[in-house]
Amino acid sequence: MALELIHTPRLSERTTLRLGGPALAEAVARTEADLDQLAAELPRLGGRPLALGSGSNMLATEGPLDLTLVRPANVQGPVAEHTAVGALVRVGAGYGLPRFLGLCQRMGLSGMEGLTGIPGRIGGAVAMNAGSYGVETGARLTRVRMWTPEGGLVWRQASQCTFGYRRFDAGVGKGFSLIWEAEFALTNDDPVAVRERMEQAYAKKRASQPVTAKSAGCVFKNPECDSAGRLLEQAGMRGKRLGGMAFSEKHANFLVNLGEGTPAQALELLDMGQRAVRLRSGVTLEMEVVVLK
Repeated sequence: MALELIHTPRLSERTTLRLGGPALAEAVARTEADLDQLAAELPRLGGRPLALGSGSNMLATEGPLDLTLVRPANVQGPVAEHTAVGALVRVGAGYGLPRFLGLCQRMGLSGMEGLTGIPGRIGGAVAMNAGSYGVETGARLTRVRMWTPEGGLVWRQASQCTFGYRRFDAGVGKGFSLIWEAEFALTNDDPVAVRERMEQAYAKKRASQPVTAKSAGCVFKNPECDSAGRLLEQAGMRGKRLGGMAFSEKHANFLVNLGEGTPAQALELLDMGQRAVRLRSGVTLEMEVVVLK
């Protein structure tokens, strides 16, 4: 199967916030042979290469955007290598995170239940070190297979990588890199108990977060020892609306598209939130959502 190339793809059709104009191109890689072709195509396609999964943590401007989107669509796996206490589970970056968690539950493998309710794909979960309810993706990662146009595919042990709050660095250079596969260490448990913990995590999220809305997830990072949502609510931003964009009524740190929102409205509303928190609490909130310009 050859590398799929799409010209002038719209970010509004590729991000969960449903905002954004056209990029230069999109390259969809499904096999390792596609990656060989991708290395030759990127210089010709031009623009800045950007790895894109389900676009669940991105806010794209109206554009046109000087970007070439690179989508890892390898959905092979998961493949489990059983150990004395559990399994090492290897899975492609294009595999959906919710689907992966469900399969682990059915296999009786525990360790990542807290991520239930987080949208997106495995590659994005690793790239952002996605976390929830005390669970971080990087804590269960044993190794990750990275691709660069110059060096091709290479496995990196978790000990060679750097993890932080919504941050991951595999140490493969400062140029463009793509997560292709990941391997996680999980432990044996009763499938019923795993499912119960997943249901509890999802119920908690559903009660406090707009999980079904057009949203990019949390838009600001939590300051040390504090909550961005709490600071925004104190500053009067919960439910604050500008045109078709709003801070969620359920959780003030979630920006939602009510249906007719625009990137300009989204960015202005985020700026309003930052200024309101700075005036109220003296804290400068840092962006967690990635703004594509």
